[in-house]
Amino acid sequence: MTTLAGTAPANRTLAAAGAILVYALLIGFTDNFVQHIAADGGLWQFHVMRTVMAFALLGLAAVPLRLRLRPRNWRAVGFRSLVHGSAMVVYFGCLAFLPVAVVAAGLFTAPIFVLLISRLAFGIHIGPFRILAVAVGFLGVMMVLGPGGDVAIGPATVLPVAAGALYALGNIATRQWCAKESAETMVAGFFAALGCYGVLGLLVLAVWQPEVPAGTEGFILRGAVWPTASFLIWTFIQAGGSLLGVAMMVKAYQMAEASRVAVFEYVILPASALWTWIIWGELLSARAMAGMVLIFLAGLIIALRGR
Repeated sequence: MTTLAGTAPANRTLAAAGAILVYALLIGFTDNFVQHIAADGGLWQFHVMRTVMAFALLGLAAVPLRLRLRPRNWRAVGFRSLVHGSAMVVYFGCLAFLPVAVVAAGLFTAPIFVLLISRLAFGIHIGPFRILAVAVGFLGVMMVLGPGGDVAIGPATVLPVAAGALYALGNIATRQWCAKESAETMVAGFFAALGCYGVLGLLVLAVWQPEVPAGTEGFILRGAVWPTASFLIWTFIQAGGSLLGVAMMVKAYQMAEASRVAVFEYVILPASALWTWIIWGELLSARAMAGMVLIFLAGLIIALRGR
């Protein structure tokens, strides 16, 4: 499964940045409607049904688009899928007992872990400009999210950072071990991992049967329920948008080193805020706007140095 850093394909940094931008716009749009899904269904049923829908879409597109879904290296794809899927499960699970700002801030420590793992595990040279870009981008994230100071530091607050570390490891695996895999192969693996986690969650809840709050507050604890039309429609939109978005993200990490691409993912925050303004009419504070400028500056530094 190991690949020498010196034999990796050449970086296409600007192309990777474009792919991440498409990914961010798609994910930012679809995630704005998760509240509709959470009001009627549960997280684990959502993962299962979204996986089924995603595989149905992949199956329909496989023949006409000549998609290659079979992995060349089952171990590498399986490891990446498990790690990325675990990161998303930890991330969504933390939303049950921590503020969204704290959880999201923890996940966006991923670029820092990408730099550390790339340097320590693979010996990839990390220049001062990329270190500066990560620092600037992370400062921008802190300004946009504004995590409150009333959250006690403890084991629970470490979990979002653990999600960031897992997410970073999965992104590095995309480049180091899965460079020859097709994007659709790794997208299928990603959804398969989330689907398995969804089935496991439904089984646990079927045995545990906890008391479930009504509406969006019961998203994490809600087991299998009869899906409403709204749940099915928005889950299908999520499946289609996530399918294309994750494929673009995978391509980005195949086109350039993870330490370069990771910084571009900060653009998800302003993209989500843009869709929030367009869809819901919610405006950002001056502090958040300043944070987005820093996020853009971080990506610009990487793009210019990548050339």
